[in-house]
Amino acid sequence: MPYLLALDQGTSSSRSIVFDQGGSIVAMAQQELPQIYPQPGWVEHDPMAIWQTQLATARAALAKAGLGARDIHAIGITNQRETTVVWNRRTGKPIHHAIVWQDRRAEPACAQLRADGKAQVIPGQDGFAG
Repeated sequence: MPYLLALDQGTSSSRSIVFDQGGSIVAMAQQELPQIYPQPGWVEHDPMAIWQTQLATARAALAKAGLGARDIHAIGITNQRETTVVWNRRTGKPIHHAIVWQDRRAEPACAQLRADGKAQVIPGQDGFAG
């Protein structure tokens, strides 16, 4: 029977869910993802913690289901979308912590863009159909 593995990378946790072909949950595992607050208004994640907790939950969900990787026919991934991390191309290691979508350090620059009338040229801003 084919199974789907869903990887759900959220702000506060990593979760993996195994579904059968009918869409029923077969097994699930979840781990907390620590938040890093270097100063007020800043929110970061350790990229390696994201990877390690997501891998651990995937393995745990498969183990709970009694399945192996070969039993998984598809993987679905959901993530935070606006969280940003930069990786070193040569080493494959993160250059810095991930900047989480809740982080406010860029707000002064955004406020300046709005004040300069540039909000409509930025994807996702009000008035932009994109």
